[in-house]
Amino acid sequence: MTVSDTKVTWLTQEAYDRLKSELDELIENRPVIAAKINDSREEGDLKENGGYHAAREEQGQQEARIRHLQELLRTAKVGEAPTNSGVAEPGMVLTVRYDGDDDEETFLLATREEGGQGPMEVYSPDSPLGKALLGAREGESREYSLPNGKTQKVTLVKAVPYSG
Repeated sequence: MTVSDTKVTWLTQEAYDRLKSELDELIENRPVIAAKINDSREEGDLKENGGYHAAREEQGQQEARIRHLQELLRTAKVGEAPTNSGVAEPGMVLTVRYDGDDDEETFLLATREEGGQGPMEVYSPDSPLGKALLGAREGESREYSLPNGKTQKVTLVKAVPYSG
């Protein structure tokens, strides 16, 4: 990844602190995983040593998560939680209605990391729907392109701050 490819991720202070805490904990646990690998290695034949391979896999996943969090936090901009302005912006829970459909859909406009592990659907501000809705006011309609090339019209019914 080059510097020009780097995207800024907007995070609330709470989300930044939560991710930083997770990163610190993962780094602290590095010696635990290394010890597991060493203990498993001493059990003998590595080809048939399930514990060794499981520990190596766990280490690989942990290191990937550490790199991801380090990059995310390096490029993060910590901002204020959105205000109740009725405007679609990251950190807002949006209720929308698609043209030709009476049902409404509610989701959080945020990155996966910002949204955490909650039950609510999370759409990225970089997604076609997210980009179309950014800056929209309640009652305003916008259009965006679907993967099949067609255009979908969507109306922002409500935008309220996320209180996860």
